[in-house]
Amino acid sequence: MAPKDLYTFEVRVKETDLWIAASDNFYNEVFEIVLDLRKQLEDYICENPHFLTSLTPLPIDECAPPLIRLMMETAQRAQVGPMASVAGALNEMVGKRLSELSEEFIIENGGDIFIKTLKKRRVAVFAGSSPLSMRLAIEIPPGETVGVCTSSGTVGHSISFGKADAVCVISSSCALADAVATALGNKVREDRDIKAAISYGKNIEGIKGILIIMNDKIGIWGNYKLEVL
Repeated sequence: MAPKDLYTFEVRVKETDLWIAASDNFYNEVFEIVLDLRKQLEDYICENPHFLTSLTPLPIDECAPPLIRLMMETAQRAQVGPMASVAGALNEMVGKRLSELSEEFIIENGGDIFIKTLKKRRVAVFAGSSPLSMRLAIEIPPGETVGVCTSSGTVGHSISFGKADAVCVISSSCALADAVATALGNKVREDRDIKAAISYGKNIEGIKGILIIMNDKIGIWGNYKLEVL
């Protein structure tokens, strides 16, 4: 949370609370981006209240603003409600615009992370009361731009129908990583479900890595290295 080679700042607008590391202080620029994205979301929900509450995918509205379409598209791929990807989608949209200003960035939003890096970075995995919590880190190699998103049935306030301590998903699309983390988290109610959840997730196009922790059990798939902390 304190990369010495990047400038860190926070942007908060209502429920959106971003922690950002970039090459310089782009607070004003990111603040304006977040205001625009929040307006897209709030205006659409005002006109379509079901978008906020649906736990299943909705038909893609081709007339919807970019943020809403991204959420709808990733929800269909993961087979979850569109709000399951809201944090990751906001990260992705902010990151796309921030990449025009900064060669590197780290955007954290409610535990979901979007990274563009020129050097190796490590993302530690928090898994609540599991003995593996904060004991493992995912290595993000130089040149990567990926979302690293985590869902939990035991930590936080997000809706999950499972009981996994952490379901971490990696994808070039932060929105997709967020939606799939929710989908896989819903499937893990006991440790014997880990294998089936990974089998489901790895067959979704665009998913690059999966890490599931439940109590002292772990399931891993993908080409990313794990480091013991």
